[in-house]
Amino acid sequence: MRRPPGPRLRLCLLPSVWLGSVRLDGAGQIELDQLATSARPRGLPVLDTRERGTEFRELSVRSALNSAAATHMGFWSINPYIGCEFGCSYCYARDTHRYTVERHAARGGLVAERDAALLSKPAVDAFERHILVKRNLAAVLTRTLEPARVGSAAIVIGTATDPYQPAERRFAVTRSVLEALLPFHRLHLGIITKSPLITRDIPLLREISAKHRLKIHISLATCDGALLRRLEPRTPMPHARIRALAQLTAAGLDAGVLVAPIVPLLTDSRAGLGRLFAAARTANAARVNGGVLRLGPTARKKFLAQIAAEFPELLPRYEKHFSHSSSAEPAYRKALSRRLHRLQEEFGFPVGGMTSDVDAIKGTDAEADEQMALLI
Repeated sequence: MRRPPGPRLRLCLLPSVWLGSVRLDGAGQIELDQLATSARPRGLPVLDTRERGTEFRELSVRSALNSAAATHMGFWSINPYIGCEFGCSYCYARDTHRYTVERHAARGGLVAERDAALLSKPAVDAFERHILVKRNLAAVLTRTLEPARVGSAAIVIGTATDPYQPAERRFAVTRSVLEALLPFHRLHLGIITKSPLITRDIPLLREISAKHRLKIHISLATCDGALLRRLEPRTPMPHARIRALAQLTAAGLDAGVLVAPIVPLLTDSRAGLGRLFAAARTANAARVNGGVLRLGPTARKKFLAQIAAEFPELLPRYEKHFSHSSSAEPAYRKALSRRLHRLQEEFGFPVGGMTSDVDAIKGTDAEADEQMALLI
């Protein structure tokens, strides 16, 4: 049978939309009790809880990348989680968690009766007790990543919170992000973590390194386990991180040590840093770079409380030097830069890295010891 002349119509099958319950009034008119359930605040749904009281809440995101212009860091960044179970006393990302919760509360995205625990807990504690999980991050990244826009700048995973914190075992958001990045080509990627859990993804990381430029940074402040426990009560021990570093380098991956933060008066001695450099060399690290402690408003409160509890004799000096600034004094940073450069040369690592933005000053290491001791 021939189709009649004239324009043809095509019918499209549209997805159904839930408009809520309805009822008929006496005149036969349909009234809607609600327009859509999505119009009501959903809060941040609880995905899981730990025995120690930590909650994991789903945070649906519309963007995956933090631009270099927005962070003023010179690179793009991805953070699969906001908040971190490791709860390091000096972590600057406590402020990021606070801003996120405040923004959602201001937009009406939190429900008082359901989110009371999150809204009432001090920001300094909520960071490690209410972890926000970006479960849709990989899907958003796949849809929105524009390599031409990123250009030659690096995309670093884990700049604010650890991408391989314990939550990653349960939710695998970081792995999904890596899988989303794999199909692209010639990106400059970086990963920062304190966790040996990264070794789980060695096969995937090797695939990524074959298509992209990938650098892995194992973050470690000191090889002194007892001291580390007084600063980072719940992070993996130094020997576990060094062992993970050795596994990464043995797999042919470009991996090094990020000595961050270097804590004045506690982890900045030449002897302590020397032991860390030696351990990195044994694990065949590609590099060792470092950066000094900085304290934002929320992190300062947590860190100074930790110093008061563990190192009370140092508290007055920290209060003096960090009461009006988030950074140590410039002269201290210069002296520390010189120390790191000398250690890099001594152990055969590339000189520079995070400390290269501070002009090195000539002098002996003994002079650096004296200068650093006087500053903070």
